[in-house]
Amino acid sequence: MSHAPVAVLGAGSWGTALAVQFARGGRPVSLWGRDAALLSQLAAARCNARYLPEVPFPPALRIASTLPQALADARDVLIAVPSQAFRALLQQLAPHLAPAMQVAWATKGFELDSGKLPHQVAREVLGAQRPMAVLSGPTFAREVGAGLPTAMTIASADEAYAATLARELSSANFRAYTSTDIQGVEIGGAVKNALAVGAGLSDGLGFGANTRVALITRGLAEMTRLGVALGAQPQTFIGLAGLGDLVLTCTDDQSRNRRFGLLLAAGHTPQAALAQIGQAVEGYGAARAIRTVAQRAGVEMPLCAMVYRVLHEGLPAREAVRALMSRPIRSETE
Repeated sequence: MSHAPVAVLGAGSWGTALAVQFARGGRPVSLWGRDAALLSQLAAARCNARYLPEVPFPPALRIASTLPQALADARDVLIAVPSQAFRALLQQLAPHLAPAMQVAWATKGFELDSGKLPHQVAREVLGAQRPMAVLSGPTFAREVGAGLPTAMTIASADEAYAATLARELSSANFRAYTSTDIQGVEIGGAVKNALAVGAGLSDGLGFGANTRVALITRGLAEMTRLGVALGAQPQTFIGLAGLGDLVLTCTDDQSRNRRFGLLLAAGHTPQAALAQIGQAVEGYGAARAIRTVAQRAGVEMPLCAMVYRVLHEGLPAREAVRALMSRPIRSETE
């Protein structure tokens, strides 16, 4: 394994888990985030007591108090921040990037204002010449941090970079696969968040396993339809970053998006549910962004539209389900 230093930007649960995973093999890792108080706690406790309290930091992981300190000597930069903070961090990062630095991210979701995917935002801010990649797939930070067996996808237009990153991140209990379909991998990661909110709503209202499976299956069809319309490869959506991530986030309560839907079904307002979870719930904003992108592309996505109406127009979830069930009968392949 390479021992070239890596800088992980974003000290939440996912950034911390990825930093730990890189450092387990002895690779020097610098972890940085915007919250100076949190960084001081991480340095003192040698674990992230707020997000991953049971995961001690390997010796190769250090806490950087400033962004330039984190980037010193780094060959790779890995960004793990919510989608709404992605552009601002890239703009902050750009002046500090050395020519040889490579940039990857684990950020998922369309940019809320523009509807752009993370790789499109990164090219706008950093240019198209630098090697860039996205990490996505069915992964919960707590399980990665605990060293439980996990698989994910690394996608990049630069096949050599994706392969190198996958090799350096992989270990006995962590396997990374590669893809060149960065568009499809990112669309899967964006759409599954809104569908997971829908799954939480459905289960919270007691609609049962049949409904959950129908939502996942038809949600996959919607995800694929949008992806193909935007130029992605259809086979991407039956892989880890499509079906895998969708099933994970729709069925396990470690998913913040699913828990958000469960809280809504229990009678909480969106704002109260967001406050109770206390971390970014990407599906809330994603529902609006997906609606905009789908309308622009002329793609029908009734399940995602239902989630949007419940979250942003106040439609009661039971009414939304009734509306879906009363839609005209059509071929399953449409």
